[in-house]
Amino acid sequence: MNAPRIHLTYPFTRDQTSKLKAGDIVSLSGVVFTGRDRLHKHLAETHQSPVNLSDGAIFHCGPIVKQSPDGSWRIIAAGPTTSIREEPYMATVIAEQGLKIIIGKGGMGKNTLEACREHGCVYLQAVGGAAAIIATTVKKVVAVHFLDTFGATEALWVLDVEGFAAVVGIDSHGISLYDEVAARSAAKFAAL
Repeated sequence: MNAPRIHLTYPFTRDQTSKLKAGDIVSLSGVVFTGRDRLHKHLAETHQSPVNLSDGAIFHCGPIVKQSPDGSWRIIAAGPTTSIREEPYMATVIAEQGLKIIIGKGGMGKNTLEACREHGCVYLQAVGGAAAIIATTVKKVVAVHFLDTFGATEALWVLDVEGFAAVVGIDSHGISLYDEVAARSAAKFAAL
């Protein structure tokens, strides 16, 4: 039996995220921001963003991009990067920037889980190894910030997406699929 996809459209409000449960399959449309280590460190330390991230989604991704002769950008590949690298910054960024969705791979730690619960944010697991497929959901590169400062991989890309699929890994109620899998695995291991 296939679970139905829950369609979410930017801005991603707390009302939308509070209805999601760990394990739900979602499809995002609208604006999604990218960010990796350098951006998260900058946001956590300076508390300043060049764009309003409130009710937004930040995708832990270092896209592969190509610039056209007319100056416009095209996303060639957009795979998720390992999210736990952002754990030192994520709770602060969620609280101060008003994010409602984080997208990445591999899960997040306790501080992020608590920030999600407190601020109505969710963590979505994107499909690793599907960078070219995810790139097809990017309809347009709206803008790029910190390109000269951080480089293309670490820049803050503003993407317009349609049909970006992911699974809720951590919901806004503090339920984590990663914790559930770890507990089941530990129980099975103990039984052996």
